[in-house]
Amino acid sequence: MYTQRLRSISLAIIAGLVISACSEPVAPAKVSFINQVWRVSESSTIARGMLYVFLSDGTLVLASANNKPAFGAWKAEGAGLTMIEEGRPYKVEVLKLSRDEFRLRIHNPGQPVEITLVPADQP
Repeated sequence: MYTQRLRSISLAIIAGLVISACSEPVAPAKVSFINQVWRVSESSTIARGMLYVFLSDGTLVLASANNKPAFGAWKAEGAGLTMIEEGRPYKVEVLKLSRDEFRLRIHNPGQPVEITLVPADQP
């Protein structure tokens, strides 16, 4: 009786291990900045409220209330990005990316510019 009980427990443990080994692990949701409208919330040189949109086709859209929209390009490079504005490429470091914040350091000529972007208000 003890041997039979031990065998039942062993079979239950083995079955549990097999089931857990066969199930897919749940991956955390990946946060993306692409195809979202971001608003500048902090920057020493870029106007607050300016909008940035990194479209999935590599188009960069920059817009503000006081100017016509400007278009550039962007591409992923390693752990960062390259933004191309008016034909000039700028290396960009991604300092933070979450649902609520997208922080960048843009290496323009002169001192690098840090920008904190947040999701733009939805109409």
